[in-house]
Amino acid sequence: MSARPGSLRLRLLAGTLAWIVLAIALAGWGLRNHLFRDHITQQLQWRLVLQLDQLSAAVNIGPTGAVDVGTMADDPRLSEPLSGVYWQVDRLQARPGQAPGVAQMAAARSRSLWDQALNLPPPADPQAAPAANFDVLHLRDSQGHELLAVSRVLQLPDDNAPPLRLTVAADQALLAEPIQRFTRMLLMTMGVLACVLFVAVFIQLRLALSPLGLLRERLVAVRQGSADRLEGRFPQELQPLVEEFNHVLGVNADMVQRARTQAGNLAHAVHTPLSIMGNAAEKEDSPLARLVREQVGVAHRQVEHHLARARAAAAIRATGLRTPVLPCVRALVRAMQRLHAGREVDFRLLEQAADVSFRGEEQDLYELLGNLIDNAGKWARRRVEIDVQRENGALCLTIDDDGPGIPADQRERMFERGVQLDERRPGSGLGLDIVRELAQTYGGSVQPQSSPLGGLRMVLRLPAGD
Repeated sequence: MSARPGSLRLRLLAGTLAWIVLAIALAGWGLRNHLFRDHITQQLQWRLVLQLDQLSAAVNIGPTGAVDVGTMADDPRLSEPLSGVYWQVDRLQARPGQAPGVAQMAAARSRSLWDQALNLPPPADPQAAPAANFDVLHLRDSQGHELLAVSRVLQLPDDNAPPLRLTVAADQALLAEPIQRFTRMLLMTMGVLACVLFVAVFIQLRLALSPLGLLRERLVAVRQGSADRLEGRFPQELQPLVEEFNHVLGVNADMVQRARTQAGNLAHAVHTPLSIMGNAAEKEDSPLARLVREQVGVAHRQVEHHLARARAAAAIRATGLRTPVLPCVRALVRAMQRLHAGREVDFRLLEQAADVSFRGEEQDLYELLGNLIDNAGKWARRRVEIDVQRENGALCLTIDDDGPGIPADQRERMFERGVQLDERRPGSGLGLDIVRELAQTYGGSVQPQSSPLGGLRMVLRLPAGD
């Protein structure tokens, strides 16, 4: 089932996918720029603290008062010039009566600093700083690179040893490589997650909307006449709708049935006094009696005509009507064979006739076809052929005869009420008019054409029931 523009499926799919993309983007941004960056920054800081502890254990004051740094754990970056990892020892000396100050910066430094020195802010109070503590600093080197540093003020136990400030720093550019590696892995993972979620959403929507497809199938069955109500198991969200629709179908069927009953009652009520007046007029031969007989006949025909139209209109509004066509045609062929037996006319249903149905009342189909086939039998010399096909979703019935045919300029006159093109033929001139009006009531049509058999072809189109 494809998703159409403006469809419920498309709107749900687009909305859900938009939220998934937004959620994944926010999650990826948070993981990369906050959780992971903070994590590796903390790791770098603790590595610097470890190196600061090693530096604290290795530093001492020589006999000459110079700062000496012994052997530290081997880190090749500390020996590589401008590698991005540095340490530095500053000698602090407080003069009597003065605030603490920096007596000598970079008394010792790592080879990686080369000819540079870390520009550190003065400590607040080196004497008061416990040896186990450290400060986190954010510095810039001479090249403008941002550094993350940890610093500690250390007081050696030697007599007259000045306080020392130990600093270990690292270029924050060292964080770029793990962040980039993590970003690539994060993008791949989020991409796979997005694809899995997209597929899951599509499957979920398909499962969630499948009852609507079942509902549509049941509605088609009702419209085609194969069912008179919606049957099947539906979710509880759709079940009230199904029940309401079945209730409407039941009410509609009841209304149609009442309309038919009332129409029948009206016909019976009118038919009885008309019959009484007609019978009474038959006993007289006066002008008044002849007028009464004539008008009673007209009234009978009008009643039958309008009842047929009312029945057809009710059938169109009714849901679930479906009349098979071939059984009706075969019954009419047998009846016409007997009716026109004296003229030896062969009524034939073609073998390629399709087994289709008519969306309407069976009685109306008999009336439509009966008039057309009977009219063809009156004009035919030896043969009448009937074909049933389905064309462009409609029911198409073709009746051909081998009679003399009718000129094209006179074919429309056939449908005029009371007109007979040949007075020698039996009939009242009302049959074709009733056929056209009844067909139009159903939304169909009837058209006269030239027949391949040499006579007249009548093409009747009606709504198909399947």
